[in-house]
Amino acid sequence: MIALIIGLLLMVFGVYAILPVNSAYFLNWTNDVLTFLRGGAPILALFIGLISFFIGIADIKDKIEAKKEEKEEAKEEEKEEAKEDKK
Repeated sequence: MIALIIGLLLMVFGVYAILPVNSAYFLNWTNDVLTFLRGGAPILALFIGLISFFIGIADIKDKIEAKKEEKEEAKEEEKEEAKEDKK
């Protein structure tokens, strides 16, 4: 419950700080926020791309490992069937 209230208060503050109103009661940080976003967006995109790349590599490795396990299971089943046929 406390986290919900704190989250709500922070969202209200964020909107209050960004509102482009020229008044003594408003912070009018709109230009500063836009400058930060312009500078931070490429860095954020770089990190997200890097993480996605590594996740893709791990996914490919998992698929290769799963295929190997399926082949081993198929070989074991063939061996068991061969043993049953001999009996």
